[in-house]
Amino acid sequence: MANKPKDDDGDAGVVLETKPKTKRPPLYKVLILNDDYTPMEFVVHVLERFFGLNHAQAFEIMLTVHKKGLAVVGVFSFEVAETKVTQVMDFARRHQHPLQCTMEKE
Repeated sequence: MANKPKDDDGDAGVVLETKPKTKRPPLYKVLILNDDYTPMEFVVHVLERFFGLNHAQAFEIMLTVHKKGLAVVGVFSFEVAETKVTQVMDFARRHQHPLQCTMEKE
């Protein structure tokens, strides 16, 4: 009979399987940029429609965009952020506004 390998303390060696840890996906900030042509009311409408904000929240973010040049509208997974940026840009173009919406890694 063959002898099984033993550790120094006399116990047989045991191989433990480690479960790989999954990392959370990176998040992306969606930003709205200020311009001199898009009406403030249109920006408020976009924030309400595509980001689910109430009128007061949308108005506050619009003022931040107007005063500071840009504002973070939300933080999402890559796919959701990309979809929101595309929706906003398409909607702005259809209404002939130069509104810019971008995303960046958080």
